Amino acid sequence: MNRTMITATNTLGQLQKQLDVISNNIANVETTGFKRREATFTDLLVQQFNNLTNEDTGAPRLTPAGIRQGTGAKLGQIQMVLTQGTIKATDRPLDTAFTKPGLFYRIQVQTNDGYETQYTRDGAFYLSPLSDNETMLVTNSGKPVLDENNDPVIIAGQASDYTITETGTLVVNMADGSQKSVNLGVSQVNKPQFLEQKGDNLLGLPADVEAEGVFTELNGGLRNQISIRSGALELSNVDLSKEMTDLMTAQRSYQFQARSINMADQMMGLINGIR
Repeated sequence: MNRTMITATNTLGQLQKQLDVISNNIANVETTGFKRREATFTDLLVQQFNNLTNEDTGAPRLTPAGIRQGTGAKLGQIQMVLTQGTIKATDRPLDTAFTKPGLFYRIQVQTNDGYETQYTRDGAFYLSPLSDNETMLVTNSGKPVLDENNDPVIIAGQASDYTITETGTLVVNMADGSQKSVNLGVSQVNKPQFLEQKGDNLLGLPADVEAEGVFTELNGGLRNQISIRSGALELSNVDLSKEMTDLMTAQRSYQFQARSINMADQMMGLINGIR
């Protein structure tokens, strides 16, 4: 296999990963609170050939002496883009939408190793009965929503109506005329490059990454940084026209690399056929 084939093969594998990222963005264009991802490329190792033994005798040139041959490209980073999505009014009391980028609800997820905190921008919440006198606030997939102390939000008693304030406080008016309030768990992401998709529109951290430094829990005096609109949902920030343009560009690059392999194979066939 010659260098052309090696370079094209290396790049093909990386372009396939970019196509997967774009396809995932397009598939989630209607997912509430979804944040698109963007792939960036960097060059692989470049080999330098110093074919000019005496630079003083060579012709004047503007570029450095020698020949530089690359070995393809690789994905440098797949990063989440946290730009704000469009807000859609629903007038449902338990529907909420963040109006600032970088804010996430904390959700409790059961894993093989116990319980894990994951994060979502999807503010469509529901009530799940635990007993005749208790209900729990959950996501649309039934996972518990956490409060500012990272405990599930459980409401005891018979409630008549609900309100979620701008700073993320769930206010419950009880049937007996009393009122209860719970501060929902909200975090600010500082390093979105560490986030990975966990399924069910949830995000989390890899096993070897600690949440400290990546997230800031907005509790106490930090809650004034929260901005929530009640009775609305945030749509995804995927721009379908941009994703389709990126998809066509990546497909053209993929075809070019595949054609390079075909041409290199034909050239090797011609050379091997010389008698």
